[in-house]
Amino acid sequence: MTPTIKNWPKGERPREKLFKSGEHTLSNAELLAILLRSGVKGQSAIDLARKILSKFGTFRNMSHTDIRDWKEFKGLGQAKIAQIKAAIEIGRRFLVEDKESKGKIKDSKDIADLFIGRMRDLKKEVFQILLLNNRNSIIDTIEITEGTVSQANPIIREIISKALQSFASGLVCVHNHPSGDSCPSKEDRDFTRELCQAGKIMQVNILDHIIIGDNKYYSFADSGELLTYK
Repeated sequence: MTPTIKNWPKGERPREKLFKSGEHTLSNAELLAILLRSGVKGQSAIDLARKILSKFGTFRNMSHTDIRDWKEFKGLGQAKIAQIKAAIEIGRRFLVEDKESKGKIKDSKDIADLFIGRMRDLKKEVFQILLLNNRNSIIDTIEITEGTVSQANPIIREIISKALQSFASGLVCVHNHPSGDSCPSKEDRDFTRELCQAGKIMQVNILDHIIIGDNKYYSFADSGELLTYK
């Protein structure tokens, strides 16, 4: 039988090692083993963690997975899978919070840096808006909906409504392309044009529309298209 981590020397156990030397000293498998807490029949938590990492390769690849992607790990229940996915999402949000705390938005790269880690791996199109005051400082980030730009009219109404409720003077719309290709479609361009028209009527400045791909993005402002729509 595979010995459990409890039977290991104290200095080699992941949890004790974390408290003694710091979490930065642990391997990916050891960190994952701490989340798992215990192994399954015939495998210690470390063995199971290594097997999971062998399948997915990276923590990023574990995010936004379906429960069916984990079915080969016999004895691994939904509670442990939820713990892993929740921990990955906490890490992602930590990075976003750190960037949001810097406050002022200077350019499209600042915006992409806020959203690309959170949105590049999503399996559905999701719209988020970044609300800004008249100094381009962040008021709030709000997820609008899951769907596609073919649902433009209800999405536009909700975007403008959220901006007005927060007394935002400007906003940036951000959505992802699950394909990983950040190039805008005809629907993206039609949506952006209609959003700019609605913003003009309601006196909300549309500063940009950014499409997130796989570690890349497209900015309607940088391309010059946004100016033509205004």
